[in-house]
Amino acid sequence: MSSAEASMLRLALVGNPNCGKTALFNQLTGSRQKVANYAGVTVERKEGRMRGPSGREYAVLDLPGAYSLQPASLDEAVTRDLCRGFYPGEAAPDVLVCVIDATNLRLHLRFALELRELGKPMIVALNMVDAAKRRGIQIDVNAMEQALGVPVVETVAVRRNGAQALVSRIDLLQPALQPLPSAPAERGDYHQQVREILGAAVSMPSRTAKIDDALDRWLLHPVFGLLTLAVVMFLIFQAVFAWAAPLMDGIEAGFGWLGEHVAAVLPEGPLASLISNGIIAGVGGVVVFLPQILILFAFILALEESGYLPRAAFLLDRMMASAGLSGRSFIPLLSSFACAVPGIMATRSIQDPRDRLATILVAPLMTCSARLPVYALLIGAFIPEGTVAGVVNQQGLVLFGLYAAGILSALAMSWIMKKWRRDKSEHPLMLELPSYRLPHPRDLAVGLYERGMIFLKRVGGIILSLTILLWVLLSFPGAPAGATMPAIDYSFAGQIGHAMTLFFAPLGFNWQICIALIPGMGAREVAVSSLATIYALSAADDDAAIQALTPVVSHGWSLATGLSLLVWFIYAPMCISTLATIRRETNSWKQVGFATFYLFGAAYVAALITYQVTVALGGG
Repeated sequence: MSSAEASMLRLALVGNPNCGKTALFNQLTGSRQKVANYAGVTVERKEGRMRGPSGREYAVLDLPGAYSLQPASLDEAVTRDLCRGFYPGEAAPDVLVCVIDATNLRLHLRFALELRELGKPMIVALNMVDAAKRRGIQIDVNAMEQALGVPVVETVAVRRNGAQALVSRIDLLQPALQPLPSAPAERGDYHQQVREILGAAVSMPSRTAKIDDALDRWLLHPVFGLLTLAVVMFLIFQAVFAWAAPLMDGIEAGFGWLGEHVAAVLPEGPLASLISNGIIAGVGGVVVFLPQILILFAFILALEESGYLPRAAFLLDRMMASAGLSGRSFIPLLSSFACAVPGIMATRSIQDPRDRLATILVAPLMTCSARLPVYALLIGAFIPEGTVAGVVNQQGLVLFGLYAAGILSALAMSWIMKKWRRDKSEHPLMLELPSYRLPHPRDLAVGLYERGMIFLKRVGGIILSLTILLWVLLSFPGAPAGATMPAIDYSFAGQIGHAMTLFFAPLGFNWQICIALIPGMGAREVAVSSLATIYALSAADDDAAIQALTPVVSHGWSLATGLSLLVWFIYAPMCISTLATIRRETNSWKQVGFATFYLFGAAYVAALITYQVTVALGGG
């Protein structure tokens, strides 16, 4: 460490989970940040640099979310030790920046009081004040500052320059940096202190509390609440197919026109084939599913912003406990619907090590967004577009069934693991239930934009790279003199695919599917772009080469093969990033091996049964 870094003031952002702390960290540091792990543990370490108006440089540390300095999880233990300056190899922070959610002050102020008792210089960042104002919550910042005895600054972490007041206050604080007077309070007094602060500084609309109570009487009811949750999830998957179709048709037509235009403009040869049959066909085969992914995320974000998700976790706690999990596992598992990697990382908030490990191992069974392009392709190819009883979209019903199969399989697997455990004790669930609120359109738009860009970056990065690599493997070497089969059969990829069919033939997989499974290990949605590239290169003429993938699959595969591949993707451990995250979070190759073995075994057996039964019933 240089002398400049050693003299740099260290700021530690600390607060409850979901207080907007990480968004504030990104606002303060921008791209000047680095991510690693703390020494000896799997907890993520984020540190960045910030420059104040005075020109001073600051080191900013984003500490793991915590509810208390009395740790109940690994994240909270790391945060406690860092705040107290006891963590080995880490310098103690000079200033604590306690980030609290202005819409949920009763819970967050309690932790601020606990941090204040450490006696360190501290600033409270009153975050999400815009959301609080929209809900009619009036906060007297000066009164709160006097009651807490520390500076209080309003911030809006998701808004441009929303942290400028905080940066300026930090700059003013530094010259007269003094520790707070240490006056430890009895831990039971915190709740009374919070009530006094709220009475002196906060005006809460009584209408909000009445609405919350009225909604909770229905939405937390053991029967009506679960029925409502089932209906909500069912409607989501109906919308994924019903609303996305026009947009998907437009994207598909656009890429078809582009491929046809490029093929007509460029001279015939390898370059034209690479661009039209490799890049355009491969990338277009994945981008076409962007509307469905955005619709799914729009619903999930809306449920999260409304305050409904913690209530869903509460409702499902008893069911999940019977399977060896807890309601706290619901949020990481729901996050895995987007991607298993952040879902597995979110298990750090689970206090019990056995529940955390079980959640990590079943998270890959949740239907992540990378599977959605594969499901959409196969459902569109083999399931008619009709309705059930004239109301329910048939394709959406099948998609709902696939998601439900993943969830039920996860519960079954965790139940099996529970039977193997020595510790059979139960652990009570404690959850924060925020007030209900209407999701703000801007917040939804920002969230959708971020997730859409993540998806498109994957298309522009790993998917594009793997598509080009696959095109090379499919194009070379060419057919020998006197060849009797299409040239693609003699390519490197063709030879690999034909060899793999010896193992996958009982599942109904042809050599084209076998090839697509290989790059699909980098990202599951690459399987779709790979099939698009394979069939474009296999086409007999240019018209067939630009034909949409769905009719090619529906006419070229049997129903048994399509259903077998659908079931395969419920279980298959085809994402290397997920396996790497399991290794990092468990620090055990044994757990990685177990996850790979049971997922692959379940995928093979389930797909085998599906194919053989469908053939026996006449669907082959």
